[in-house]
Order: sequence, then C-alpha cells, then structure tokens
Amino acid sequence: MSKFFDKLETRSADQRAAEQSALLRQRLSAITTAPEGWQEAAAAVHSAEDLPKLPVLRKSDLSAWQKQRPPFGGIAVSNVAHYFQSPGPIYEPGGVTPDWWRMGRFLHASGIGAADIVQNCFSYHLVPAGMMFENGARAVGASVLPAGTGQTELQVQAARDIGCTAYAGTPDYLKIILDKADEMGAKLAITKAVVGGGALFPSLRQHYADLGITTRQCYATADLGNIAYETDAMEGMVIDEGVIVEIVRPGTGDPVAHGEVGEVVVTSLNPDYPLIRFATGDMSAIMDGTSPCGRSNLRIKGWMGRADQTTKIKGMFVRPEQVAAFVSRHDEVSRARVVASRDGEMDVMTVQIETRASNPALYEGTLLDTLKLRGKVELVPPGSLPNDGKVIEDLRSYE
Repeated sequence: MSKFFDKLETRSADQRAAEQSALLRQRLSAITTAPEGWQEAAAAVHSAEDLPKLPVLRKSDLSAWQKQRPPFGGIAVSNVAHYFQSPGPIYEPGGVTPDWWRMGRFLHASGIGAADIVQNCFSYHLVPAGMMFENGARAVGASVLPAGTGQTELQVQAARDIGCTAYAGTPDYLKIILDKADEMGAKLAITKAVVGGGALFPSLRQHYADLGITTRQCYATADLGNIAYETDAMEGMVIDEGVIVEIVRPGTGDPVAHGEVGEVVVTSLNPDYPLIRFATGDMSAIMDGTSPCGRSNLRIKGWMGRADQTTKIKGMFVRPEQVAAFVSRHDEVSRARVVASRDGEMDVMTVQIETRASNPALYEGTLLDTLKLRGKVELVPPGSLPNDGKVIEDLRSYE
C-alpha cells in the first residue's frame, strides 16, 4: 500500500495554487445563474487569494434559493445519481463517479485498503453520510457491510461472521458495538476506525487504542464532502486537495491571519456541484507549517466551536455581523468583543475594543448605531483579546 493516495498530496505550494486557481476559474466561468453583481465580481477572481471579492454563501441563503428554484436553488449541478435531504430542509446531490465526495483520501491515510471490510454504520436514509463513506471505501478498493444505524446485536453478528476489519461511523457508536460484542462473547476483527459526525474525545480514542483499534477522524459535511482529515502524524487535520479553505472573521467574509480562530469557509472544486465560499458555521484556525506525514497542503486545528454567536441582550438580538460593522467604522480598532452578563435581574452589555485610543466616548455613538444598544465600553491593548474566534460571549447562567 503506497504512502499517499495520489501525487496531489505532495504538490508544492506554488503548483497547488496554480492548479487550483485554474480549476477555480473553470468553476466560476460555468456559473450562469447568480445574484445581481455576482458575476461581475467573479470576473475579478483569478486565484484563491481573490476569493474575498465574492460574498459568502450561507446555509440560510442556500435554503432560500432552493425554495425559489427547487431542488438545488439554480446551482449548476450535473451527473446527479442521488438526491439527499438534510435538516432545514436542504437538498444535496450525490454522484457515483470514483471518490465523488473525496473520502478515499481520508480512508487511505487511515490505512484502509483492498484487504479491508468496512462496517459502515453511517445512515443510508435521506442523508448522504452512508453513501459518502461507501464511495470512499470503493475508492481504496475496500469491501463494505452497509450496516447503517441500530440493530446492534445483528451488527455484531454480521461483523463477526463476515470478519469486518474496519469501522466507519460516529465516534461513540463503535463503543456500543464493542460492548455488545463483549456481552455476546463475540470476538471482532476490527482494528481500524474512521469516524465523523461528532466529537472524538481523547478518552474515547484512548479506549479504542487500548483495545487495539486505531481511530482517525475527518471533517466533512453533506454539502461539501471531505474538507480535512487526520493522518498518522496526529498534528491537526490536512486540508483535502479538492477544496479551498479560508478562515474568516465571524459575521464577515474577511480572512484572518494564520493561527487566528475564525469561521471555516470552503470553496468546492467539484465540477458536478461547485459551491463558492460556502460558510460551514464551524470555527477553526490554519496551522503554520506542513504535516510531518509528508502531505504538503495546509492544516486546520480541527473543530473549535460554532461561529453563530447571535445572542439576545436586553431583548434585542446582537449578531456577529453587527460587531464587524462596528469595527469597520474605526480604522484604529483591530477587534471587538461583546460580553453579555447580568447585574441582579438586569442584562449588561460590555464591549471590549482593541485600540490604542484612550477615550471610550469615541465609540459610544457608533456602538448605538451598529448594535442598537447602549453598553459599557472597555478599551484594551491590541492583541489582548483571546484568540478563540468569539466576537460575542455570553457569561449569563441559564441554570
């Protein structure tokens, strides 16, 4: 089994940028239905560095488009073999061409190949997760037991009788299967696990390791397929070769510096379903350097929370984009953070502002204009706010 899935994983940064930019231009030129002004902006996009010239596409936008023009909102979709439904509802296409969701790269990095039988415990009903991992297993030559969810006793019996060597599913369901196998006195041959769709806590990973099972996780979505994945190096998650990932300040489309936490925005280069600057709503950060495993693409730190920090204060919603609007009004302000707290039975809004200015009154009028609320202003030195991606923090207890 070769170390790498293909030559794309070890491209130089310059080669990757040039080849992805060419694909990006192809995808953009093929889009004929777009909001007013979008195509004019797209004409100025020649590389990934130009992507911030385009607006961010959010799930709420996609849902609205799909209601107006079902099922896919007018997006140029081709080669559809399956139709899937995710909560919202939002509809996603699926293809059957090799490695359509790019999951094979992840399975290969996890050591799964032609000698393996994968017990696929992701759902095959309406949502694409089951098909995503089956498509990935086919890409690496593995066989699949399409187990889906539930019926744990039957799953144990099938895994034992067939000799499944690998598990695909949510992190915690494997433990349920293993516990049931112990209860039944069944010895399973599973030594590899590829997981997603939930948090893999370090204690659970160690529990599997103690049982001789190597567990790796990926970061994938129904809309985009695989975005990033763990390798044997276990230092962050390597970004997949078929997407361009940006980390932006929540509430904006403005990229942040490497290492700074922000919202994950993804451009998919899939010719059958191109999504341009699609906001996942998840938080992460780009890591410096490259992985010791030899794959040369950028890495992210993994899932670090949700970007939707909308909070109601004094009966009014305060949204990240309002905080971004405030920052944009003052060149000397680098970042701002709204903190919601309580004083007795009253809500209190404190706005921490990174600036070298010394007079809080300078900002009170702009705060009222943008946040529609009055609050306490705290001026803090540039670089002093936590690097956690939060622009709104709720300290109130709801217990």
